[in-house]
Amino acid sequence: MIAKRVIPCLDVHDGQVTRGVQFGKAEAGELRNVGDPVALALRYNEQGADEMVFFDITATAHGRATMVDVIQRAADECFMPLTVGGGLASVQDMYTMLRAGADKISINSSALKNPELIRAGAEKFGSQCIVVSIDAKKVAPDRWEVFSHGGRKPTGLDAVEWARKAVSLGAGEIVLNSIDADGTKAGFDLVVTRRVSESVSVPVVASGGAGKLEHMAEVLLEGKADAVLAASIFHFGEYTVGQVKEFLAGKGIAVRPI
Repeated sequence: MIAKRVIPCLDVHDGQVTRGVQFGKAEAGELRNVGDPVALALRYNEQGADEMVFFDITATAHGRATMVDVIQRAADECFMPLTVGGGLASVQDMYTMLRAGADKISINSSALKNPELIRAGAEKFGSQCIVVSIDAKKVAPDRWEVFSHGGRKPTGLDAVEWARKAVSLGAGEIVLNSIDADGTKAGFDLVVTRRVSESVSVPVVASGGAGKLEHMAEVLLEGKADAVLAASIFHFGEYTVGQVKEFLAGKGIAVRPI
């Protein structure tokens, strides 16, 4: 059995890790400063995290230079794979981050705007480097719509169909984030996670809603996800990565040793 991954996520705003409840809080100033991204990455590296995700949530030209510095410093000190996303809109942007030390590139709104970017990145760097992040919101009893621009703009696209298309273009992994559940700690959206997981041939990372250890197990078992991504429960010291892995192992879920 392939081991399930536990992945902390760092939302980086002007070089600091922040955390808000639900989408679109950076603009409103409703963010809590959590600390230095490299120091946090080192903490999670020591706790046995399988990967680390950095999202530049206010990507600007100035912010890009800051993010390059963050990735360089983290790559120098951490031994786990690093994924970076946020405002990466070209193959050159991808190259800049990979050269800085990232192992994977996560794209979202830029892939929606230009789906061929997925193919271009996969052809240049390999599918294993290209992650497509999908922000999905339930809009009808059996329909989840894809939203862009940090969950603010409806696209009209069905989340399951977009995941399939992204993989057909070369995405090597899907991060599925539930807008409804994000930041609530009320549990993952198991239904849409399972739908996407069953529809694509690449790993699916579940994001949005982690509040209890049980939530992690549920989305891996019932949601059929390949990995869990979480932020608040790790940043505010509610659980360590090791505690999550220990709990999952106790449920019979294969995890990598710490």
